[in-house]
Amino acid sequence: MKFVPAFALAALALLTQPAVSQSATARPLQCAPYAREHSAIDIHGNAATWWGQAEGTYARGKTPLTGSVLVFKATGAMPVGHVAVVSKIVDERHVVLNHANWSRPGMIERSAMAEDVSANGDWSSVRVWYAPTQSMGLRASPTFGFIYAPGSDAHTTLAVDSAPSDSFQAAFADLPKQG
Repeated sequence: MKFVPAFALAALALLTQPAVSQSATARPLQCAPYAREHSAIDIHGNAATWWGQAEGTYARGKTPLTGSVLVFKATGAMPVGHVAVVSKIVDERHVVLNHANWSRPGMIERSAMAEDVSANGDWSSVRVWYAPTQSMGLRASPTFGFIYAPGSDAHTTLAVDSAPSDSFQAAFADLPKQG
């Protein structure tokens, strides 16, 4: 029998064994697990299915509330939709979102502005901050609306400052630059 050094056997064993599978935390973070972890909404599956799954379990509506989850519809650019957590209300047409996997795969973005660009002011179409260009995204994305956390006052109306541009500027003055 031929003698093979131990280190050679160890190297051979490493080469012939299947690669160790990566844990879920090693893969790029998706928007749905991020939203679930950072809100009180416990829904699973593709983001575009959250709206239907919420029916009968969570209140839903067209008014943003802090802690609610904004649910984006599936499109050609977003085949499984998108979900994002509302962290701050700025005015009737602007909110601050926390979400993952928007500007690039796995990227977590905190304090990303979203703007209601719908004709009726019902948050059915939004533009969202896009980090690579350091500006609002050019594409308007369709949404279903907001899923509200248990115990939130889902019937609260927005208290809008009489000078939205001032409140808008003040809300974003203390936010870090996205990158």
